[in-house]
Amino acid sequence: MTVIWAEQALLPGGWARNTRVELAADGRIRAVTPDAAPDGQRVELLLPAMANLHSHAFQRAMAGLSEARGPHPRDTFWTWRQIMFRFLDHLTPEDVEAIAALVQMEMLEAGYATNVEFHYLHHRPGGAGYDNIAEMSERIAAAASRTGIGLTLLPVHYQFGGCDGRPLGPGQARFGTDPDGFARLLDAAEASLHDLPLDAGIGVAPHSLRAVSPEGLAACTALRPGRPLHMHLAEQIPEIEEVQATHGLRPVEWLLDNHAPDGNWTLIHLTHMTEDETRRLAGAGAVAGLCPITESSLGDGIFNGTTWRGAGGRLGFGSDSNIRISLIEELRTLEYSQRLRDTARAILAQPERSTGRVLYEAGLEGGARAAGRESGAIRAGLWADFCAVSLQNPVMAARDGDQMLDSLIFAGGDGLIRDVWAAGRHVVRDGRHIDRDRITAEYMARITRLQERM
Repeated sequence: MTVIWAEQALLPGGWARNTRVELAADGRIRAVTPDAAPDGQRVELLLPAMANLHSHAFQRAMAGLSEARGPHPRDTFWTWRQIMFRFLDHLTPEDVEAIAALVQMEMLEAGYATNVEFHYLHHRPGGAGYDNIAEMSERIAAAASRTGIGLTLLPVHYQFGGCDGRPLGPGQARFGTDPDGFARLLDAAEASLHDLPLDAGIGVAPHSLRAVSPEGLAACTALRPGRPLHMHLAEQIPEIEEVQATHGLRPVEWLLDNHAPDGNWTLIHLTHMTEDETRRLAGAGAVAGLCPITESSLGDGIFNGTTWRGAGGRLGFGSDSNIRISLIEELRTLEYSQRLRDTARAILAQPERSTGRVLYEAGLEGGARAAGRESGAIRAGLWADFCAVSLQNPVMAARDGDQMLDSLIFAGGDGLIRDVWAAGRHVVRDGRHIDRDRITAEYMARITRLQERM
C-alpha cells in the first residue's frame, strides 16, 4: 500500500488541506481523506495529472530543423509538411522507440501522466510493410514500458493524398492503409499493449477528411465502439477549401451532418470554425484537442475558446509536434491567444474559478475523455494519476487556492513539477524521471547517427 499526504490538494469539490491519499496495489486510488494526520510520502501541492491528448512522437527529433526560410515566398504549414516528409524517410524502428521514450519522459517531467499517441508512421520508407504489421506500434508500446507513462495508442488510418482520392505522395507512403489493412493493423497494435499495465488502451484515428473517404470514416467508427476516436479537423484554410469543393460543405458542417460526434470523439486543432460551427460542435459533446504551442509554431490560427466554452464545449491539451513539451506553456498559450485576439484579460475565467483553474480542470476532464481513461480527478476508484508541485520557490511562495494554479501557469517554468505518478507508478522523483540518464543517452546516440544519415 502506498500513501501520499498533501498539505494542499485539488479534489473534485475544490481545494482541501492535509489530504491523505491511499493507493491500491492495482494503481487505482483506494481512499481520499481530507483533514488527516500526516502519513506516508509528504508533498506540498498535489494535483490530478492530465493526459497529453495528441502527440506525434517522432516529430520531437525535428525540433529546430524547420526554422530556416526555404525557396517558397511564404513559409506555411504545407512547406513544413514537406520537410517532415523528407525527415521521416530516414527513421528506423529503433530510432522511433528511442524518440518516443524521450518524448514520454519529457511529458512525465512536465506533469502529464498519459501519452495519447496519434500514430501514423506504420511502414518502411517507400511504403513496403514490415514483416510485423505492427512493428512501429510495438515500438511506441516498448517506450511506454520503459518510461512507465500511461498509454492510449491511436493507430491512424491514412488512405488518400486528398479529398479527390488521389494516391499518397512519396512522403506519405509510410502512412498508407486501406480499410482492410487498417483493421488488421489495429488488431495487431492492440495486441502489442498486452504486456503493458492494465491502464493502457487502444483507440482509432481516421487521420482527416482529406486522407480518409466518407466510407473509410464510417468503417473506422465501427471498429472500436466506445473507445476514443480522434481526427484532425479544420486546421488549415486550404484543407477547408478542399473539403468544401469536394463535399459541398465545410469540414465541421459535413461531420455534423453525417455523423454524431459525442464524448468519445476528439477533434484536433479546430482553428478555423465559424461561430455557428463552434456552437454546434461544442454542443455535441466532442472534445476539442488543442495544441497551442504547435498551432503557434505552424501558424495554424487561433482556436475560438470564448464561444466554445460559452457553449459548454470540452477541451484538452496535447503537444502534437513535440517541438517543446511543457504542459503549463500549452495552457498559458491558449489563454494568451484569446487575450491577443479579444484585447482583454482573464478571458476563460469564471466568477467562481480563476483562469488557471478553469484551464487546468478543463484539461483534466477533456484529457481523460480523449484518452478513454478513468482519471482526471483525485477520487477513489480512478487511476492514481498525480503530480506534486513544490511551493518552496519564488513563483509559488505564499500562494493559496486558485492563486497556486494561476501562478504555476502564468508565472511558472520548467522544474516546478517535483513528482509524478501514472496509475500509481512513481516515475518522476525530485523533478527527474527515474530513468532519465539512460533514456537521454540513448536518444542522443540515435539522433547523432540519424543526422549522419540525412
